[in-house]
Amino acid sequence: MLLRPRYAIISVIALLLGIKSISVFFAFHKNRAFDNKKEPQTIRVASWNVARFVELKRNSNKGSSIRLQMFDLIKQQDADVLCLQEFHTSIDSSYYDNIKPIQQELGYPYYYFSFDNDGDNHYYSSIIFSRYPIIDTGRIRYPRPTLPDVLLHTDIKVNNDTVRVFTTHLQSLQFGKRDYDKIDKIANARDSLLANSRSILSKLRKGFSYRSIQADLAHKIIKDSPHPVIVCGDLNDVPNSYTYFTVRGSMQDAFLKKGFGIGRTFTTLSPTLRIDYIFADKHFKVQQFKRVTKKYSDHYMLVADVQLKK
Repeated sequence: MLLRPRYAIISVIALLLGIKSISVFFAFHKNRAFDNKKEPQTIRVASWNVARFVELKRNSNKGSSIRLQMFDLIKQQDADVLCLQEFHTSIDSSYYDNIKPIQQELGYPYYYFSFDNDGDNHYYSSIIFSRYPIIDTGRIRYPRPTLPDVLLHTDIKVNNDTVRVFTTHLQSLQFGKRDYDKIDKIANARDSLLANSRSILSKLRKGFSYRSIQADLAHKIIKDSPHPVIVCGDLNDVPNSYTYFTVRGSMQDAFLKKGFGIGRTFTTLSPTLRIDYIFADKHFKVQQFKRVTKKYSDHYMLVADVQLKK
């Protein structure tokens, strides 16, 4: 800009063309401490991909230290509504029933769960817990051949109002250890770029294709809600994606309203992966937001306080 101002115009034009993506990539609000004390009439919402609470099978310690720490972290947030993705529970006595401790020990008497079988007596899906009464529920299964992901909603009675809370988990890229090793080799220019890229590109292509179908369906269902809407979920896609803009629609992104920075939510691979979100429609005011950056799961927990406008 100082030495060759005419050439700077090229960069300015590029920035202007990308302003839509830039505006959702970085939050510019002052980084303030989250006030754990809830204001009157506030609904505190927490969303977390819990990665099956890390351990599935019971052990002699009444649960792994990580699993118990995850429960304790949830308790500390004092949320009114809790949306969990990649949630696992079992009716097999040698495995963990994760619903009962959240109900009885963490104080969430109401819940709605999609009991999708994950093997013998095992269930794996998204779940919504609430301290407010749930008066209605709904479930949409995404079309195959995507993974058995669902779009869940609960109608929650908050004083004299009814709020519809959605949660979902969209198609992941299904990267395994070998895929991450290949990405590492590409990043460090080791071995064949073509050989290491082939399977990764194939998974990326499938992921984008399946998520676009899911996003279109989710947008239609969310838009038709007769009640004020809150959406929590792991969209498995970044803010400048078709998935993000389609699911979000005209809703507020709680991170962009009250957060600061890039807001990474996936703990591995890249520091720019914000793929978990809390959205609220125009009926709400977003009061505060935070990421809980504890690496218990491979995702960070998100917490937001919202308030219905008068």
